Amino acid sequence: MSESKDVAFPGLRVKVQPAEKTLVNLDTIVYTDQAKVSSTTVTLLGFPVLVEATPMSYTWRFGDGTTVTTESPGKPYPAKEITHKYLKRGAVSVTLTTNYAARFNVDGTGWQYIQGTVPITGPATPLQVQEAVPVLVDPPN
Repeated sequence: MSESKDVAFPGLRVKVQPAEKTLVNLDTIVYTDQAKVSSTTVTLLGFPVLVEATPMSYTWRFGDGTTVTTESPGKPYPAKEITHKYLKRGAVSVTLTTNYAARFNVDGTGWQYIQGTVPITGPATPLQVQEAVPVLVDPPN
């Protein structure tokens, strides 16, 4: 199982819109690559083992203490399917843990299912949260 976890279970990267920088109280969109079944064959104790991993849910950590779990990988703008509003400025790191259902087949003997899900956390995506401040100015003549 530990060998298949390293090979078949990809850690997905968070994509953010707007990219790299966002504003306090602005809907910040997050999403990742479209969910798909990952399949690979590993050799374990001399036997070929086919391993499949299917994303079941996604746990988003926004870097400000807020976490949300969804069944969707989200979608880019204009979908606004998964959004987050930051309440204060600063540098944050957004991470995504993909929770996979897994099964394996040893040398064609039939599928066996791994109980529960296997959580895999992908690389952090840095994000700078900035604050826009309105300023009154005299109109030009």
